[in-house]
Amino acid sequence: MFFASDNAGPVHPKIMQALTEANQGYAMPYGNDALTAQVRDQIRTLFQAPQAEVHLVTTGTAANSLALATYCQPWQTVFCATHAHIHEDECNAPEFYMGGAKLTLVPTDDKMTADALRTSIEGEETRGLHGPQRGPISVTTVTERGAVYSLTELAALTAVARDYKLPVHLDGARLANAIAALGCSPAEMTWQSGVDILSFGGTKNGCMGVEAVVLFDPTKSWELELRRKRAAHLMSKHRYLSAQMNAYLTDNLWLQTARAANTNCSRLAKGLGDLPNVTISNKPQANIIFADMSRATHQRLHAAGAEYYVLAGDHTKGAPDEMLPARLVCDWSITAAQIDRFLSLAKG
Repeated sequence: MFFASDNAGPVHPKIMQALTEANQGYAMPYGNDALTAQVRDQIRTLFQAPQAEVHLVTTGTAANSLALATYCQPWQTVFCATHAHIHEDECNAPEFYMGGAKLTLVPTDDKMTADALRTSIEGEETRGLHGPQRGPISVTTVTERGAVYSLTELAALTAVARDYKLPVHLDGARLANAIAALGCSPAEMTWQSGVDILSFGGTKNGCMGVEAVVLFDPTKSWELELRRKRAAHLMSKHRYLSAQMNAYLTDNLWLQTARAANTNCSRLAKGLGDLPNVTISNKPQANIIFADMSRATHQRLHAAGAEYYVLAGDHTKGAPDEMLPARLVCDWSITAAQIDRFLSLAKG
């Protein structure tokens, strides 16, 4: 009953098998192997972007930070939502890799709106050389609050960016879950919606550790390659990244695992929604649930071995009826039996 994070789930057997198969003999290092070239073509085909350039790294933090650094000068600022992952969960890594460029938080409880973005952009470049200059817009989907930007919402944000000639970065650590939720194509969610550079996640969705930085503007590719090497994120035995991504893309495994995670979340959300001692505080659209549960419920679940984050308050002591917020995340590997046991324990 592990609902703490989709980062904690197992590697999919097909991806583990691909790593075993890649572990035969020798291959040229630093991405000069045949499998890496194949993966680049697979991603170009998947995104219907034959001119795109693709570079693999091991972590989402590296993918986001290097992508933003490629499009942001040190004297500029990146516009992102108040709860964007690059702000809340990356220990200022984007600012570090961007040489000190700052983040400007667009006020919101979750998803950015076009109007709020425009207001924030207008608020910068008001002090000449004394203030931050306008830089990229970064959008996270699935958001840190479990929501998915619709294609209309994405297009509205990128339209504002174009008005100011600013590039758009999409943090897609859970891009597969978002695509599965909307039923759209990867192209529709990215470059067809106005996205310039993408972090396409695999680690949260069944891979051991691989993320793809996809540049829909190939002219920035060499700069990103240089930044990746300088930042010590060019893996020498690169074939092990490519092997994961190859298996992830083959026969749409990436979409199968995302659909499984989303389906698990729907099952869990429906069951929790039927319980009188639980209040779901968000509308789950992908694989993340925020719910308020009584302290007694938290104690019962944790005593039985359930793992998830209680976001505020001490669930170990206090009034049993006090409601405490929690985050529950489903991955592809959670079974229906585990979900049902969790629900049975939550019911009491």
